[in-house]
Amino acid sequence: MDASSTSAIATAVSLLPLTAVAFRPPAPEAGQPGPTFWMCMGLAAFAPAQWTCVQMAGGWPTGLSSALTATVAACLIAFALLCALSPPAWRLARLLLPYLLCLSVLAVAASLKNHGHFVGGLPLPWLDFHIVISVTTYALVTLAAVAALAGTIQERALKTKRPNGFSRALPAVAESEVLEIRLLRLSEAVLGAGLVSGMALLYHETGALLRFDHKTLFSFAAFLVIGALLIARARSGVRGRAAARLALAAYLLLTLAYIGVKFVREILLSGTSV
Repeated sequence: MDASSTSAIATAVSLLPLTAVAFRPPAPEAGQPGPTFWMCMGLAAFAPAQWTCVQMAGGWPTGLSSALTATVAACLIAFALLCALSPPAWRLARLLLPYLLCLSVLAVAASLKNHGHFVGGLPLPWLDFHIVISVTTYALVTLAAVAALAGTIQERALKTKRPNGFSRALPAVAESEVLEIRLLRLSEAVLGAGLVSGMALLYHETGALLRFDHKTLFSFAAFLVIGALLIARARSGVRGRAAARLALAAYLLLTLAYIGVKFVREILLSGTSV
């Protein structure tokens, strides 16, 4: 078992206590997470974050397992910061953590099948910056999509007048929409920086600014979708399910760009990611 497999397994195991805490019935007056939540959050974030930092210091592996582990680390760190800045955000945990647990299990399976290769021949400061920007963008859009989904669930529960324990544990519709729009604004800025850094790396490597592959096309499409949603929200007040669909579409496009291509090449086609 190599370091990638060990890290993926450690990530999956460390997420279990945090997920269990998230699914405990919170006290009605609990407006922010308690100390148990923060201790479990630190435990869950430590394994993938520590492994990601080690990998960035010694060369970045391009395999699916590495991408998934880095994604889980970025999502947990971004979620912790979001909870600290906006206490209602912690109620997104019941949607986010099972998803991250699924990603970590997929990382374990991917690490047993293919390990990818290490990036070389690029200026390390630029490469590190581009990697950090990429995983941060995906983490922010993931949180925005989760907030959009939470708002949709709450809206449906209100319309049908059939709220349940799961919907009551999520943020209110207005809180979800505020979180969604703030995260999308930040995502758009970070994604724009990522596109520029990606073009800079490509220019250094090949002398061309753009390469029209799947990753590039999906990333630009996500940038346009998020931008269109922000403009529509500002001009015509698009909200509710329409806004949620666009947020989820942007998330899907980035998933295809960042994880989807690696999944197809390594798992479906049994090749080596590039």
